Amino acid sequence: MSESALRRALHHALLILLALLVLFPVIWIVLSSFKPQNELFRQPLSLLPRAFTLQNYSQALSQGNFLRYFGNSLFVSVTSTLLAVLINVMAGYALAKYIFPGRDLIFTLMLSTLMIPLQVIMIPIFLQLKNFGLLNTLWGLIIPPAATPTGIFLARQYMVTLPNSMIEAARIDGAGEATLFRRVILPLSLPIVATTTIFSFMWRWNDYLWPLIVITDNKKQTIQQALANFVGQLQINWSQLLAMTTVAIVPVVLVFLVFQQFFMTGISAGAVKG
Repeated sequence: MSESALRRALHHALLILLALLVLFPVIWIVLSSFKPQNELFRQPLSLLPRAFTLQNYSQALSQGNFLRYFGNSLFVSVTSTLLAVLINVMAGYALAKYIFPGRDLIFTLMLSTLMIPLQVIMIPIFLQLKNFGLLNTLWGLIIPPAATPTGIFLARQYMVTLPNSMIEAARIDGAGEATLFRRVILPLSLPIVATTTIFSFMWRWNDYLWPLIVITDNKKQTIQQALANFVGQLQINWSQLLAMTTVAIVPVVLVFLVFQQFFMTGISAGAVKG
């Protein structure tokens, strides 16, 4: 075996090892969700379940409103993601391809908000939601994160790489701005759309703190709040918690698998200096 082939094999082996180390906790959660309660902490610990059971799933789904919480999270995540993709891509396109007074200043100010911790702006946002009557509503979870500096930055950096000649050709052919954006810009921006979709859906789906602040009605809780309900004051129902955690992982994995072919292209292009 040549030196280059050996180096390549060692490189691949290291990557596989690192991937297994990252995936091991997830694999443990998924396999443990099929174990009975008395087997979870039995010594010696085993990765594979000795007694395979689906009772954890059936009990968790029958005892609570988990499907309602799942639906709430799905509605919030999908709606918020659609809004985020539309607003971020449109804002990124305007900052990249339109020339207007104060454009660079607006972009700089927008980037500066990345340095502001979320905890600092929680109270002002909470008060604004109260003024608009959006507290204890799912829209109170959807609207505040509809546009993010990170999404606008990635979209803008990607749009800078698009050739101006194609945009000018479309305008010469009589395309209006709406038609230009819908038929030219969006198809060319699929990588950054996929990247924004993955990030936005993942952030909204996994968010626990903001729903905890905004939502007080049990029927409007999200899936992360539902998982916290399995943690009691004196004991934790680990079997059902692991089962519902496995269910909660599935949508994020599916979204990533659907959009992953564009993900790395969008990330690398969004990091290009404009």
